[in-house]
Amino acid sequence: MTFLRLTSLGAALALTALTGVGAAHAATPAAVPATPASTPVTSVSSPSAAVPDFSDGYGLSLVREDTQVNGPTDFTLTVTTPQLSGKHPIRILLPAAYDTEPDRRWPVTYFLHGGGGNVNDVGAAPALHSDSMITVVPDGGMKGWYADWLMQNTAEGKANWETFHLTQVVPFIDAHLRTRADRAHRAVVGLSMGGYGSLHYAQARPDLFGHVAALSGGVDFGMWEVRGAVLATELNLAGAWCAVRSSSGSGSGDCAGHGPYVDSDAIFGSPYPFFDADRVWKAVDPAAPVNLAKLSRTGVTLYTGDNDVVDAQTAKASHTVKARLDQLGVPSRLVDYGDGTSLAPTCDGGHHYGCWGPAFADYVPRLEAAFAAAG
Repeated sequence: MTFLRLTSLGAALALTALTGVGAAHAATPAAVPATPASTPVTSVSSPSAAVPDFSDGYGLSLVREDTQVNGPTDFTLTVTTPQLSGKHPIRILLPAAYDTEPDRRWPVTYFLHGGGGNVNDVGAAPALHSDSMITVVPDGGMKGWYADWLMQNTAEGKANWETFHLTQVVPFIDAHLRTRADRAHRAVVGLSMGGYGSLHYAQARPDLFGHVAALSGGVDFGMWEVRGAVLATELNLAGAWCAVRSSSGSGSGDCAGHGPYVDSDAIFGSPYPFFDADRVWKAVDPAAPVNLAKLSRTGVTLYTGDNDVVDAQTAKASHTVKARLDQLGVPSRLVDYGDGTSLAPTCDGGHHYGCWGPAFADYVPRLEAAFAAAG
């Protein structure tokens, strides 16, 4: 097992927050071909007449008894897939007029949550439940990092998150909901760990996504601080640090962390730049110019604060990405809200939904306008 040496243990533990652990509680709040449409599927009746019916397909099998319905426009499916161990929720938010306008098709936004988070984190960003688009929130794992892991025999079991999302969930949604299934009407957005995921997915599949937003994202794998955050989730240092603080009376007692310990090379391999050992890190680095060039036809937006130990690093990463996009002539928008005073009263420039909620409130109307302009 390879361990990354950072400048201090305290810095390493603080940077585990880059993955978004506990963020929902802050501030009040190798590809597999898709199943052809002609493949026989098993119909699953929805528990509410107002919720669309879904069927098994595209490598996904519905777990009927685990469907949760919060309302006719807010429900969560649970699926299994050969690409991942266990069961995985997919939360879906529909526009209010989805049922009353049966001939209308809708743009789709995929929201990728942070590390240690889950699909219910979207509740802390109400702007994402829009009457102008469908929002889909797929499970990203406690530390999935939106990647097909190099190691498939860890305590996490099968872990092909990128394949699950891009070759299964996207066509599954298009097959069952009235979507506008073209890149001009499809966006991927995410925060923290999901900020990396959104930028990486937009680069990996520019044919799918015409719009991308990364909020406080770990978007520069050239930074040791960002690589250290990934390793911290693999080793569950956030959970260990939380347990120490709670036993001393200084913590919240909620120490879910990032799930079971896994090898620190499990996701992207060795982080060390010796003998090309870190080739996977470099290949998927969202800040690499060769990857940024793939966004030439994509609407790119970055948000970050800079007022805590974590967003001080995401600010550096976001500014690096913005500068390189400028050098490539790729249009983009960066909002560095600093200490948060320019964004919202709930935002102090830190790594939490007190800033991310208002950031989405600023972004979503712009995204809706872009969808509308696409015709």
